[in-house]
Amino acid sequence: MILFSLRCAQGHEFEAWFRDGESFVAQNDAGEIACPDCGDQKVEKAIMAPRLGRSREEAARAGQEMRKMLVELRRKVEANCDYVGDRFAEEARRIHYGESERHGIYGEASDEESRALSAEGIEFGRIPWIPPTDS
Repeated sequence: MILFSLRCAQGHEFEAWFRDGESFVAQNDAGEIACPDCGDQKVEKAIMAPRLGRSREEAARAGQEMRKMLVELRRKVEANCDYVGDRFAEEARRIHYGESERHGIYGEASDEESRALSAEGIEFGRIPWIPPTDS
C-alpha cells in the first residue's frame, strides 16, 4: 500500500491509499477518485515528502491507527446508512435520478458497475470494508 498526497483542480489537498502507483493511475483515468471537499474528479498527485526511516514499531502503530479509523468509519456507515447489498448501483441511480428519496446507502458494486456509475456522474465512494473485530 502507498499513501499519495493528491490535489484537485480547485486546489484542495487530501491523501488517499492505493495498492501501488498503477492503481492510482487506473482509478484516476477511470474517474474513480474525487475530492472529498468538492467532488472534483480532476485529481493529480501533489508534492509530498518521503517518509524515510520509519521504524517497524512506528509502522505497526500507524497500521493499527488506520485500522481503528476504518472500523470507526464502518460503524458510522452502518449506523447512518441503509444496506442495499448487491443492488448498490441500482439504488444509487434511483437516488441520483430522483426516483427515490436522497438517503445514505452502502452495499457492493463490481468494478464495472463502479465505472458506469462514475461515467454517469453519480457520486459515491469506495472504502476498505474490514471486519470490526480481530476474531
